[in-house]
Amino acid sequence: MALEFEKPILDLEARIAELEKYSQESGVDLGGELSALRDRLKELKHQTYDTLTRWQRVQLARAQGRPTSLDVIQGVFEGYFELAGDRAFGEDPAMVGGLAYLEGTPVVVAGQQKGRDTKENLRRNFGMPHPAGYRKAMRFMDLADRLGSPGVSAEERGQAWVIAQSIQRMARLRVPAIALILGEGGSGGALAIAVGNRVLILENAWYSVISPESCAAILWRDAKEAAKAAEALRLSAPDLLQLGIVDRIIPEPSGGAHRNPAEALGNIKQALVETLSQLIGMGPEELFEDRYRRFRGLGVFQEAG
Repeated sequence: MALEFEKPILDLEARIAELEKYSQESGVDLGGELSALRDRLKELKHQTYDTLTRWQRVQLARAQGRPTSLDVIQGVFEGYFELAGDRAFGEDPAMVGGLAYLEGTPVVVAGQQKGRDTKENLRRNFGMPHPAGYRKAMRFMDLADRLGSPGVSAEERGQAWVIAQSIQRMARLRVPAIALILGEGGSGGALAIAVGNRVLILENAWYSVISPESCAAILWRDAKEAAKAAEALRLSAPDLLQLGIVDRIIPEPSGGAHRNPAEALGNIKQALVETLSQLIGMGPEELFEDRYRRFRGLGVFQEAG
């Protein structure tokens, strides 16, 4: 589905396609007209996608067809072996992960998974894990620690409690931890599996303590003020990089990752391989201290004169 601000681009693309078809069928040379329209399309895309507002980036992060966690796992990693269940309550389809390789390096992956349609979204609770999902993610973290750091042992149902446990468990990992924000990341539920030595984010993804709609409902008592809230929250990738909340922005194809998922996955893989290579030589205690310093250093404030 086209977003409102993309409609002029789609209209022009349709016009170009129409003229190309007419030219082929009629034999009429429309090279000059088509060249001018293609130049206009290139300029229009530049004007649109290089000046996106924060709310427009939120809309792109929600676009149908954007790569999900499973898309990344299957398209970036090799030899993926999925694991299920939290060994306590049951299986939560909103959290996925298991064992895999990244360019030959054994890794443990975990991610929140949305559905591609209404039926799958209902089964996966729209990508919002239940407590069993966070326990499942912590099981993966324990597995990574056991496989990556022999001898290190750090081996109820409340949502806030289990999220806090997951944050604590990930913070104590003695193996490299990389967090990747693909689309939307909001509140403690996103932070539960994002306490990494390095936090990466796709160009049009967003990450915040609250969604724009919920923020608007609180501050202005009207969820329709979401665009205003998005600006106030400074939740876009460039904002987060400037504030030191993320460490790297992964570029997306023009128009968003959903326009060319294969190119987006290639960019993701390159960023993950480069980031892992920077961390792989660090020892267990060094990784722990690195992660501790990173998150203790978050927060920007200005003293009043």
